[in-house]
Amino acid sequence: MSKQPKNKKKDFKHWVGKAHLWLGLTSGLVVLLLAVTGCIYAFQEEITTALRHDDIYVTPTPGQQHLPAAVLWEKTQKALGPKMPLNSLGIYNNPNKAALSYAYKFNEGKFWYLDNLEYYYIVYTNPYTGEVLGVYNEGHSFFNIVKMLHWSLLISHPIGQQIIGWATFIFVIMLISGIILWWPKNKAARKQRLWFQWKETTKWRRKNYDLHNIFGFYVSSVALVLAFTGMVWAFTWFQKTVYVVSSLSITPPVPVVAKSAPVKTSNKDAAFNTAITDAKKRYPEADYYSVGRPTDSTAAIGMHINLVPGTYYKHHHAYYDQYTGKFVAEENYKDANMGEKVIGANYDIHVGAILGLPGKILAFTVSLICSALPVTGFLIWRGRNNKKAKKPAVA
Repeated sequence: MSKQPKNKKKDFKHWVGKAHLWLGLTSGLVVLLLAVTGCIYAFQEEITTALRHDDIYVTPTPGQQHLPAAVLWEKTQKALGPKMPLNSLGIYNNPNKAALSYAYKFNEGKFWYLDNLEYYYIVYTNPYTGEVLGVYNEGHSFFNIVKMLHWSLLISHPIGQQIIGWATFIFVIMLISGIILWWPKNKAARKQRLWFQWKETTKWRRKNYDLHNIFGFYVSSVALVLAFTGMVWAFTWFQKTVYVVSSLSITPPVPVVAKSAPVKTSNKDAAFNTAITDAKKRYPEADYYSVGRPTDSTAAIGMHINLVPGTYYKHHHAYYDQYTGKFVAEENYKDANMGEKVIGANYDIHVGAILGLPGKILAFTVSLICSALPVTGFLIWRGRNNKKAKKPAVA
C-alpha cells in the first residue's frame, strides 16, 4: 500500500488562484462580450466617416458663406418631418464639413433598449445650400447596437449597467490576481516568464497557458485603465470617488444656471442666428458648435463648443438669451477643476481617442487580447480537470 501524500499548506497564492478561477468562470462570458464589442467599436468613427464620406464632406465655391443657423435648422427639420423634432444642430469650423443634426426620442418603461427607442436619426446638411445630403436611422445601425450591447447588454433597466459594472469590477480583480499568480519569486524566473520559450515539442496546453499569462501580463496596465473608465459610467459611487481623488475636494462643481427673461418678440430666429455668430467669434478655435432650441419660455439657448476634433474631453458650454441672442454665461474648460476634467475625458480615455489614432489602435489591441483571456483561461481550467479525471486512483 502506497503512502498517502501529506497535505501541503495552502498559501496566499493558492487562495488567490481559487478566487481567480471562480471569478473568471462567473464573469467570463460578459467580459468576452465587452472585449469583443470594444474591439468592434474602436474604429467606429473612422469606418463611419469612410462609408458616409460623400454626405459628411462638401465642396463650397470660393467666398461662399454658411446659411444662417435658423435656416439650416428649418431645412433639416423639413426633411425629417414634424413628428421627429430636432434636438441639436452642429456646425463645423472646417469649411468642407456638412452640418450635423440629431433627432431622437427615448421612452421609459420597457425592459429592452430597442423597445423604448422611438426614433434616433442623424442628418447631414450642406451648410451653404441647405440641401439635405443624408438621413440615417442611427438607432438601428450596426455600431449603435454594438455600443448599447457594450453599455448595458441592450437592457434599459438599471440592472443592465449593473451587470456590466460588476463584471468589469470582477475583471479588475482578475487582472490584479493574475499578476499576483504570475509574479515569480526571483528575478531570473521573472525574465523567463516575460517571453514565449516554445520548442517543437511544446504541447498546445503549454502554449495556451503561456498565451494567457504572458499576454495577460503585458496588457494588464492598459486593461485596468479601460476597466476603471468603464466603471465610472456603471457606478455613481465610483465616479464620485474618481472626482474626489482627482480634484482633492468633496465639494461638487456648481452648475451654471442660465435663464432668459420672456419678452414679446416675433423673431426668435434672429436671436438664434446671433448666438451662433457670437460663439464663432468668441471661440474661433473650436472644431464645431452644437446648439439646441430652448425647451421653454425661460430657458437659454445652450451651446456645446467642442475644441479638439475626434474627441469630447476639451469643450466649453455657452448660454445665450433666447429672445435677444446676447451672451449670458459660460462654463469654460480652463476654469474646470481636475476632477471635472478627468470625468469629462472619461470617454476619450476609454476608447483611446485622447491619444489620437495610436491610442485607438492600443485600445483595440488590448481589447482583442482581453477577449482571448476568458477563452484561454477556460481551456486551462478544462485541461486541468480532464487531467485529474484521467489520473488513475492510487491503490
